[in-house]
Amino acid sequence: MPDISKGPDRFVFIVTYGRSGSTLLQNLMNAIPGYQIRGENNNALLHMVQTWRSIEASGPLKGMRLAQQASDQTHPWFGGELIDPDKVGHSLAKCFTETVLNPDPDVRVSGFKEIRFHANQVAFPHYLDFIHRYFPNAKFVFNTRNHADVAKSGWWAERPPQAVLKILKQAEQLYKGYLAKHPDRGLLMHYDDYVTDATALRPLYDFLEEEMSMDVIESVMSKKLTHARRDKNKSKKGIK
Repeated sequence: MPDISKGPDRFVFIVTYGRSGSTLLQNLMNAIPGYQIRGENNNALLHMVQTWRSIEASGPLKGMRLAQQASDQTHPWFGGELIDPDKVGHSLAKCFTETVLNPDPDVRVSGFKEIRFHANQVAFPHYLDFIHRYFPNAKFVFNTRNHADVAKSGWWAERPPQAVLKILKQAEQLYKGYLAKHPDRGLLMHYDDYVTDATALRPLYDFLEEEMSMDVIESVMSKKLTHARRDKNKSKKGIK
C-alpha cells in the first residue's frame, strides 16, 4: 500500500455528468507526466463525506467541543467532546486515497472523474468543500457538453428528452454556483470547444500549471474510445 505522505502532493477531480466526453479529458490529463486520474467509483466518496458532515454539522457535538467538558457514561452523547471533525476528515481522505485511488508510487497528481456529483444536490457544496479541505491542493475541472447531443447519447437516449435536459441544466447550475463562490478552486470546460479545436485546452493546462504539448494532445485525441460500444452491448444484454 502506497505511503501517501510520500505520494501525491496534488489532486484533480473531474466533475461532470454522463456522456460529456469526460473520459477524453481524463485521458488527456493522464498523458501529463506524473498524473493518474482514476475513473468513476460510483460516488463512493460521498458516503465518507456524509459521515464527516454528520459529525462536523451536529449541534450537540459542536456544543460539547466548545464546552470542553468531559462527559460521563450517563451522557446520551458520551465521549462526543473527543470527536475532532478534522481528524475524521483527514483520516477518511487518507483511507480513500490508499484504498480506492491506490496511486502508484511515482504519482504526483492523483484524483478521479465522476459523473454522479450532482446526484445529491443538497450535499454537492459540502462534497466539494470536503475534497478541497482534506485532499492536498485539490482542483476541480467541471466538464460540460451540448445538451442536445448528450440527450441522444448512451443511456440518456432511453429517457424522455425533457427530463434529461432538466437534469443537465440542474447539474450545470450546481457547477456554476460553486465556481461563483470559489472561482479559484475550479475551471469550467466545454467538450464541444476542445474536441474541435485542441487549442481550447490551453486554459486547462494553465489551470493545472502544466506544460501543454500539442503532439501529446493530438496523439490522445486520435485514439478512438470504445467504452461507449461496450456500454451499448451491456445494455442489450440487460446489464445496467
